Formats: sequence, C-alpha cells, structure tokens
Amino acid sequence: MSVPHLFRCPISLDIFTDPVTLCTGQTYDRQCIERWLADGHRTCPVTMQALGDGDTTVLVPNRTLRHLIERWLSAATDHSLPESADDDPSLAALKRCLQSDATSAAAKIGALKKVLALASESDVGRACMLQLGFLSVLLPLVFHAAPAAPAERHAEAEELALQCALSLMPSNAAAPQLDCLNMLKKEEHLASFVRLLGRGSGRAKAGLCRLLETVATAAATRDLALVVAASPRVWQALLPLLQQHAGPAPDARASEPARGSAIHHGAVGALFRHLSWWAYVKGGGAVSSALAAVEALAETEAGRRAVAHAPGATRILVRHVFMMSSSNDGSEHAAAALLAVCRESRAARSEAVGAGVVTQLLLLLQSQCGARAKAKARALLKLLKSR
Repeated sequence: MSVPHLFRCPISLDIFTDPVTLCTGQTYDRQCIERWLADGHRTCPVTMQALGDGDTTVLVPNRTLRHLIERWLSAATDHSLPESADDDPSLAALKRCLQSDATSAAAKIGALKKVLALASESDVGRACMLQLGFLSVLLPLVFHAAPAAPAERHAEAEELALQCALSLMPSNAAAPQLDCLNMLKKEEHLASFVRLLGRGSGRAKAGLCRLLETVATAAATRDLALVVAASPRVWQALLPLLQQHAGPAPDARASEPARGSAIHHGAVGALFRHLSWWAYVKGGGAVSSALAAVEALAETEAGRRAVAHAPGATRILVRHVFMMSSSNDGSEHAAAALLAVCRESRAARSEAVGAGVVTQLLLLLQSQCGARAKAKARALLKLLKSR
C-alpha cells in the first residue's frame, strides 16, 4: 500500500500538509508554492500557465483534499504496524510510549525499533508518522541533557532515535516539519549534539553529519545554520571527522563525504570569518581547532580551491603562522594549510609573500615550535623560493 498520487504535492512529492489551490486549478503544499513564487517564478509549476500579479497572491485552502487525507491517514494508521505489535498497536500508542517519562528504557527501545521498521518498510507508515508529528517527538530523545551515568541502553536508545528521525526527515528543503530542528538553538540541546558528535558511534556521527546537511539547506533552519557555524564547540567536535586519519575505521571511511559536505555548505568561509576575530578574544583552543579543520579541508582538491578563493584567507593564514601575542597554538596547522594551497595556486603564493609570510616563517623557525611545524615552514620557504 502506498500514498495515493493525488495526496502528494507535485513540487516536493511528499504528502500534503497544507494543500492550497492556484487559479489554474492545481493544488500544492502551501510552503512549496510560496517558495516557488518567492523565487520569482510567475508560472504554475505543473501547467506552466502564466500567472498575473494578482494570481500569485491568491492561494485558496483545499479543505476537501485536506479532509480526505486526514481520513485516509486515520484509516491507514490502523493497518500500518506489524502484526507483532503490543496490545495497542496504533501509531498514537507508539507516540505516547515515546513521549512518556514513565516509559522504561527497554520499552522505548522496543517502540523505536517498531518506528524504524515501519519507516523503512512502509511508505504509508512513514507518511503517517511524519504527519502525526513523530519527528518533534524523536529529536528530544536524541538531544537532551546527558544522564549522570550514561548506560549502554541509554546510548542504544539515542542512536535508534537518531536513525528514526533521519528515516522520517523530509527530502524537500521547504517542508514545514523541518522547523522542529530549531530546538538545537537552545544551549542544552546544542551541547547534547556536540557531546554525541564527539562520543557517539561511527554510525551516529555519520547520521549527525547528515542532519547538519539538512540544517544547512532547509528554509526553516537558516538562523540555526548560522548558530551552528558560529559555534567553536561544533567545529572542535567535527574536526576528527574532517581529518583523514582520525578516529576508528568507520569514522575514517566517512571522512571524505564529511569533508566534501562541509566544503559544499560553506565551512571554509565560516572558519575564516571566525578566525579573523577569534585571535583577538583569546580563543586559543578554538583558533587551533579551526586551523586544524582548515588544514584537514585543504587536504582535498575542493578544499584547496575553496581556501584559495576565500576572501582574505591567505592573509589570515599568514597571520596565524606566528603570532607574538599567543603561544603559537595552531601554527603548524596554518603552515600546513598554506603549504597545501600554495603548491597549487600561484596567486596564493604571491599573496602570501605580499602578506609577509617569509618573515613569519623565519620567526616560527626560531621559536620553540614542534618538529612538524618547522618541517612545514622549511617546505613552504623552499616552495616560495622557487616560485
């Protein structure tokens, strides 16, 4: 059994949440068609019929279709769960089980497994759970205050809830259900996200990277994306995923997709925006982590291009090669990133020389920096000499 074709928005292909009809007689989900019109389109997406100025503001709620969908969801809910469900096998009962503080860890794990199975195996089940608000129930089970003594069952429930949430995540970036991700704006929830990103399993970390990609692209989470990008703690937790050789095998395998996704969604620009002022607020740990992330991203061809084209990036790296006012934390990362970029970009080499990189490198070589930093400094000096 699948979702009837007429119950899906022609733009998002997801089940309607707020169907409205244009003057052409075509029905769309309100948020999808409003975004289409806001982008400057003046045609009906299905018929391509031209719309007048007045036509773009007239969106008539399709209450008949909404009523039919609600009736269909109600009937489908009764047949969605596997026959092995407990005494009350309804989706409403599953939702109550997940919401209740009185539910035991074992019962919640059992309920989460049913949600995951249903979302994976049944198009109808996924549509029903999304429509019934399961996403806003699952996310608080993932992001919450850490228990005093984390147990294996607690970690299992967290990871299952994350898998369930990802399986229900709408593919359409304009879907209104994605608004519930804004819970991460709260400090305690973002702290939980960082904790799980740092200590969770490889599978959980990969899932959180997918969630970050959704946050970066969804219309409802634009402000949240800025909050996340401005958080030094998020970058510090992401660093092991961005580095090529960090972490156990599952994380290492996810390294390339994680770096590619980070670059695609503007990580390089965000890092340099913050590096431009972190140095002046004594954010030593954050500076070192950000520079390490830049080095990790610069190990890829796309990362090197992004650094080379980021406004002021080369000068910022030069400034961090050696800073008299700091303990030189991150110097080796700045030198390594510069070396990677300058090897491929003549313009970057010229800009670095103009920014005084030779003096910075000589000062670094005379300092008490580590052997790796000195090796990178010598290699960069040799490269610049031969340019």
